[in-house]
Amino acid sequence: MGFDKAEPSRRAVLAKLSGLASALTMGGCASLASTGARYDASELSLNPVLLVATTRQPVHGTRTKPWFGPERGSGLTVARAKLAAPDEGRFSLASVGLEGWRIDAIEPVGQIAELVAQSTSGHDVLVYIHGFNQTFETAALDGVRLSDGIRFRGETMVFSWPSKAKLLDYGYDRESAMWSRDALDKVLDALTANPTTGRTHVVAHSIGTMVTMEALRQLYARRGDAMLERIGAVVFASPDIDMDVFTSSVERIGPLAPRITLITATNDRALAVSGWIAGGIGRVGSAESAQLEKLGLRVIDASQQGWGIINHDLFLSNAEIRQLIRHAIADRPGLGA
Repeated sequence: MGFDKAEPSRRAVLAKLSGLASALTMGGCASLASTGARYDASELSLNPVLLVATTRQPVHGTRTKPWFGPERGSGLTVARAKLAAPDEGRFSLASVGLEGWRIDAIEPVGQIAELVAQSTSGHDVLVYIHGFNQTFETAALDGVRLSDGIRFRGETMVFSWPSKAKLLDYGYDRESAMWSRDALDKVLDALTANPTTGRTHVVAHSIGTMVTMEALRQLYARRGDAMLERIGAVVFASPDIDMDVFTSSVERIGPLAPRITLITATNDRALAVSGWIAGGIGRVGSAESAQLEKLGLRVIDASQQGWGIINHDLFLSNAEIRQLIRHAIADRPGLGA
């Protein structure tokens, strides 16, 4: 498994990252001890606020859980979500996987430009776009766990499109994701146009890769190379998108394409079902690495990493895959911003 033929092996990459982390830890012990801060902590663990952009219909005025439902809203809603971090103590339930992050409150913000201007302050931003069968809360917390898991040192945003969160509503989810592409375009445009924001990194999962590719294609068609300095890494995890559609889109986004990293698995059972629903058309996330590398993209073949029967969410469940996502983002300066 690797990024491409010119990259070192996965083991070599992980060894280098481990060595770098050890060296930084040794070099920073004195200063960290004096401040009481935890080395290599994510920004969310220090400032537990998640930025929210969603095309879902608000529930109860966003004041109480579940905040946003499965229906399509009248437009883009932006907000801040106040989070409660898991207790990291030795005897905490989080230490054995029984308790984790949670959302305590949602605070609506008027416009996306206002949210970006107030929140980013020169930091890089990680935008997470979820996949099929997700409630607002599960999607948001997946984004939080991803950001915390890779120790991202910037602001984190979740873009949540309307999902019925039911296994038999794949068609509704797929159409709702595509319906949301203009809203995601608006969000990415606001982030990349704001002079006080660092680079924007994007991680999209499953169907979320389809709406993300559409938004990037629209954004590049409108702004061209001017956006290149503002986009960092683009990671597509288990991309549920038609191979021909994806290939055509890659050709349309020009020099942005080499920034894409794909996480694939030929034994992804969820994508096998998706391909069957699509009439037997193969999905990018289950394609052979060689086929994708010909497009000039980095590929992480995770076929041998999954231990479950689905293998569709390895970017969240597998520590080595998370480390490689961190590496992909670190290749685009700003992880420590």
